[in-house]
Amino acid sequence: MNKLCEMSEMELAELMCTTMMKKFRANEIPPIGRFHYHMGVFLSGVEQTFLNTGKREYADYIKKAMDSFVTDEGEVIGSNPAKLDDKQPAILLFRILDETGEEKYEKAIKFLKHGLDSWPLTKDGGFWHMNQDDVREQMWLDSIYMAGELLARFGARYNDIECFDAVCRQARLMWNNMRDKKTGLLYHAWDTSREAPWADKENGLSAEFWGRAAGWYITALTTIIEYLPDDYTGRKELIGYVREYVDAVVRVQDEKTGLWYQVLDKGDRADNWIETSCSALFLCGITKALKAGYIDDKYEKNADMAFNGLKSVLKLNDDGDLICPSVCIGTGIGSYSYYIERPVSDNDLHGVGAFLLGLNAYHQFKKNRLKTIAQKERKHERIFAASNQ
Repeated sequence: MNKLCEMSEMELAELMCTTMMKKFRANEIPPIGRFHYHMGVFLSGVEQTFLNTGKREYADYIKKAMDSFVTDEGEVIGSNPAKLDDKQPAILLFRILDETGEEKYEKAIKFLKHGLDSWPLTKDGGFWHMNQDDVREQMWLDSIYMAGELLARFGARYNDIECFDAVCRQARLMWNNMRDKKTGLLYHAWDTSREAPWADKENGLSAEFWGRAAGWYITALTTIIEYLPDDYTGRKELIGYVREYVDAVVRVQDEKTGLWYQVLDKGDRADNWIETSCSALFLCGITKALKAGYIDDKYEKNADMAFNGLKSVLKLNDDGDLICPSVCIGTGIGSYSYYIERPVSDNDLHGVGAFLLGLNAYHQFKKNRLKTIAQKERKHERIFAASNQ
């Protein structure tokens, strides 16, 4: 444990990548044969580790994984066209396209994005979380992560303002309809038809604030904003959401551990428990917002608490592999007891991916912070030297 506490964020990220790359061949990442966000969020974390270290083995691993799904004709196998979850890994194809220039990757990106053009919508224009009857008219917070970055990156690459409009509309509908005015937190889901068993009959909302869904939202927003043009009106709007949401999120951060609970606002209940993946996603969202200047520097202490809290729960097994514990498995919508009784696992890809995203975002913020401090010190030195001439 002492060894882990002494490691930097990037040392931990690299050890996590090594652990998982040793466990899974690139073409056998679970769910095997499925072009799915479990794989996608993990590889997104690996990609950020590559971008921060420049080590080609990470980029090569991602490309091998993507090449097991993208055919020479640009078709994507293993993707369920009825699930937004199966759109998320498309974001990994943009960098590969830039590096290789191979047409098949562009075809794959366009194929996956165009699947959203005819996606079923609520009457207000919100994406159904899945294109199937048992979840018709339902918006889930998860969806903004599953499809949002794809739309934003596609819009930026092809100068498609309709993509920006669509992704900002999703964020806006969630903010205006799923946000609790008292806590500032967003509920996990909203059924515009009020027909789902879990939906409140008056407002259609689910009953609880589930941690990882809230983490998807803040992580997605801070990423989407990066691709919006500076003069695009929705950019300022989303930055406003980020500011208010970070303030709400830190109010339910556990002061003792620096982490967050499975059900965010009920940390005082004995059966509630600290959940790793949502904590890592909040670390990611808060530090990205800090680096970009969307939020006040006072939130740096919350990011530091989260990073140190995550380090404190990590473990090493006898083989020297890094273990990220207490990760909730995939979860639908339900009551408080439903969320609390969900199984947890070690090194679940949700958690590993979120952990890597959090570590890399924290690293980028700290690196930028040190650079800014150094620049200020040099400026002060020049001023002092000039005044003594």
